[in-house]
Amino acid sequence: MNNALLTLPLPTHFSFKECLWFLDRNFDECLYRVKEGGVERIIDVDGHPLLVRITGDEQQLSIHSLDGAFTARSRKVVSDYVTHWFDLKRDLAPFYQLLQQDKRLAYMVQDFEGLRLMGIPDVYEALCWCIIGQQINLPFAYKLKRRLVEGYGISMQHNGTTYHQLPAYETLAQISTADFKAMQFSTSKGQYLVNVARAFADGQLSLAQLEALPDMTARQQLLTSIKGIGTWSANYVLMKCLRDGAAIPFGDSGLNAALLSHGIISDKKDTQGILRFFKPFAGWESYLVFYLWRSLSKVTVPGK
Repeated sequence: MNNALLTLPLPTHFSFKECLWFLDRNFDECLYRVKEGGVERIIDVDGHPLLVRITGDEQQLSIHSLDGAFTARSRKVVSDYVTHWFDLKRDLAPFYQLLQQDKRLAYMVQDFEGLRLMGIPDVYEALCWCIIGQQINLPFAYKLKRRLVEGYGISMQHNGTTYHQLPAYETLAQISTADFKAMQFSTSKGQYLVNVARAFADGQLSLAQLEALPDMTARQQLLTSIKGIGTWSANYVLMKCLRDGAAIPFGDSGLNAALLSHGIISDKKDTQGILRFFKPFAGWESYLVFYLWRSLSKVTVPGK
């Protein structure tokens, strides 16, 4: 038995290559590395960084510990993390049936077959990424993220490669306005990140608290009670971290572009038209958003 390997069975309608394509879109991502047909990243196990490499075939995901043997605890933590990240527990068949009923979207079933809504299992990371990306283009957002991570996060070396973790919220909460400015963060963006970090440090916010709330509205209210977290950011976190199927990041520029390109709306301010479009996809709204984002880069995945 290889104690440095764990495997996870794959559901129907799963494409590792599609998921890997989404993870590797030519942006300067610093929290994981896509290389040689797999993805490598640090996963936090009770405060201890564990570096893993994930590969996939038609039957399973293979997760290799690059730090030696898994323990019983790390095996569970890593398994849960990867299951969430790749959304392995979801049956996509009902979603594909809905797509096929709309002539404008039916092509997605074949073109993007097996693509999973790639999540962000850590709610703190999801919120930080929302704030970093607010009102700037994606390439610059990734640059800011890298500066923050390399300047204040934890790193480790493996075979000559450096791997990073997001700064702990206790660390982030102490970064000064001047230090944010030196990294080219706006004053408000830096303060919003500090607000989020302090909310976690003070026990005002946690994944457990969000999960304990009765519905999406209550979760939105808790998230937006933190200055710097608006409705778009709250819905993005509910979509990517809490896996709330009804979460739609209204006003998202990419979503609007996809709706326009499919002839679903003719004006991005047509709120009622957008709501009517999503209505038949009740419970699958966030997945539809993700597939619409994917449609903006309609590239065939090699070997799919």
